[in-house]
Amino acid sequence: GQEIQAPPGSDPRPDLRQLAPGRRRPQPPQPHRAREEIRRDIPPPHGAAQPGGRLLAGSGKASLTPQGVEFGSRTRNVVFDIFTGKGQDMVFTVYGEHWRKMRRIMDRPLLHQQGRPAEPRRVGGGGRRRRGGRAEDPAAATEGIVLRRRLQLMMYNNMFRIMFDRRFDSVDDPLFVKLKALNGERSRLAQSFEYNYGDFIPILRPFLRGYLKICKEVKEKRLQLFKDYFVDERKKIASTKATDNDGLKCAIDHILEAQQKGEINEDNVLYIVENINVAAIETTLWSIEWGIAELVNHPEIQKKLRDEIDTVLGPGVQVTEPDTHKLPYLQAVVKETLRLRMAIPLLVPHMNLHDAKLAGYDIPAESKILVNAWWLANNPAQWKKPEEFRPERFLEEEAKVDANGNDFRYLPFGVGRRSCPGIILALPILGITIGRLVQNFEMLPPPGQSKLDTTEKGGQFSLHILKHSTIVLKPRSF
Repeated sequence: GQEIQAPPGSDPRPDLRQLAPGRRRPQPPQPHRAREEIRRDIPPPHGAAQPGGRLLAGSGKASLTPQGVEFGSRTRNVVFDIFTGKGQDMVFTVYGEHWRKMRRIMDRPLLHQQGRPAEPRRVGGGGRRRRGGRAEDPAAATEGIVLRRRLQLMMYNNMFRIMFDRRFDSVDDPLFVKLKALNGERSRLAQSFEYNYGDFIPILRPFLRGYLKICKEVKEKRLQLFKDYFVDERKKIASTKATDNDGLKCAIDHILEAQQKGEINEDNVLYIVENINVAAIETTLWSIEWGIAELVNHPEIQKKLRDEIDTVLGPGVQVTEPDTHKLPYLQAVVKETLRLRMAIPLLVPHMNLHDAKLAGYDIPAESKILVNAWWLANNPAQWKKPEEFRPERFLEEEAKVDANGNDFRYLPFGVGRRSCPGIILALPILGITIGRLVQNFEMLPPPGQSKLDTTEKGGQFSLHILKHSTIVLKPRSF
């Protein structure tokens, strides 16, 4: 028979000594930085054997297009099987008719004008013009506050207004507290590295029973909460209104309409809501947090952005979505944040359903393909001083680069068929939120600190800031 040309790779045999009780193990690097080392020494793709196929760190261009169909499926591990109902959602479903149907159903409400964060009230409230910045906590201007808590409430209100025409009154709203806790526990369980050994060494999987039981309990509680407080409530409201398109007020109405037509079932509806709670809220929140931290640590960039907003809009005129297109430096700040601090640095893993070829190598069916999008955007051979936070690069040498996948060096939302549909919401929310904070406040490190700690914390394929920053917000007067 024809000789199989396998990609170069490391020894597939697991080192069981690493599991020995009491053994001191060195702290591994973040996954995207570990694969940076691979990419420096070995041409892509680089492989390692795993059950059901191979794990490959591949080139974005080779594995996403033009072979996007071959590698357009998703692979799940034992934990994501639980949280997605074995692919009943949209993000982790296999490539095929079900995925096309789910994507079409999801795209429609996201593209619908009423489902976009265009109005000022959708991000931070208030009218078009204000007298100046205001922080509810007096300590914000002196000792500082953990801004993430306020941003988290804002993000939940943004997405739940778009999805369900609902909002939470405060950070102490009991439903918000319960929802946030369950979402946080889901993220912790799914992104942890504690269960990796069960995926790579199936004989050890029985030791995961307790962990998987907790995952199932959290999943059931979350889906029941989504159903009782949001989906069923919206069904009651929709049943009292006209069923034509003019009567559809929020995104879930379009999704429930698809369910009524028999295109999807109730489980699919709940798993779509599950995807949005994780993908849309948390990743956007991480990016906002990174962007603010970089602006605090680079006051000259913060001032330059503030000057642009004041000059283009006028003092006190609050940034809205249409304004973001008139503010090139604001757009550059958002792009640079997504380049340097990518929320999903390895993208969501791809998989080939059948045997395939990649860069001349034979790839077995059901191999996991990891694209290190962070390295593509931080490769010093491709970017000028990539370690620097320098938004000017997107106004100068990289002015033509955009987040929609027009340049394979820059893929914060992926590209092709499995790219993130949330880009439609994420970019406006990032621009409006960062823009409004900068124009209303001078943002500083807390007393006794010259800079914020931007140490990274990664998960299975996520990346966020390790310590939620305390930030001093000095209101500006207009």
